[in-house]
Amino acid sequence: MLVTKQVGDQQDAATKAWNFCTALYYKGNRTIPWRLVEDTAKLRSCYIGIGFYKSRDGETVSSSLAQVFDEFGHGIILRGTPVSIDKQNRHPYLTAEQAYRLLTDALEEYDKALAHMPARIVIHKSSHFRDSEREGFLRALEEKGVGSKDFVSITDTDIRLFGDNNYPPKRGTLLGLSEDEGILYTRGMVDFYKTYPGMYVPAPLRITACEQDSSLESLCKEILGLTKMNWNNTQMDGRLPITLECAKKIGDIMKYVGPTEKPQVSYSFYM
Repeated sequence: MLVTKQVGDQQDAATKAWNFCTALYYKGNRTIPWRLVEDTAKLRSCYIGIGFYKSRDGETVSSSLAQVFDEFGHGIILRGTPVSIDKQNRHPYLTAEQAYRLLTDALEEYDKALAHMPARIVIHKSSHFRDSEREGFLRALEEKGVGSKDFVSITDTDIRLFGDNNYPPKRGTLLGLSEDEGILYTRGMVDFYKTYPGMYVPAPLRITACEQDSSLESLCKEILGLTKMNWNNTQMDGRLPITLECAKKIGDIMKYVGPTEKPQVSYSFYM
């Protein structure tokens, strides 16, 4: 894996070529360039990212695509329906019925693609889960017979930690605030390179779990693995897991798909 070197806002030619070839390899062959390490002791898991995007006229906000990945890297894109905006914090949110429908559709597409249901669902969301969202997601999981689940909010934080040398804290550093909440550095000092491969001071993420069947440490380990699953580039230390990174960026494409058009469900169409 190459360390990305940038001059201003530009990557060097070697990094650009490596990124381009990796993306082309996946789009052309539908072959997975790399995947998460398979842990046979764990349940077969499906990772879903929930995001939101504005229409081209800025009048409506829709639930962005449930971005579904398993440990082998299979990705599915879906589009939800227009959602409401919280009047206090201006964050978009799903009603119970919208959450139920979105997750049901995601699980049906997963079953269609892989011919089985996952044993465990992990939902990543860029804001905290409302009661209505939890209600809808739980109803969908119960109907589909998925017994194990983890709902994880991944948000920004003002908390910063100091490293023990001239570099930021190590990538993977976790400050536990409680059994279900912590501060995670997905970017930072990397021992293999003996440096921090970045241009700016890294900002950690606040990880908050609810409906939690896994430990906070296990959930953070999965998030770190998913930061490496972006086949649109070869960066080894992305800040966000691919679930949220993709759901966020694909909204910029989805807003050009007409309301009567059915979007492509394969991740390869959105790279």
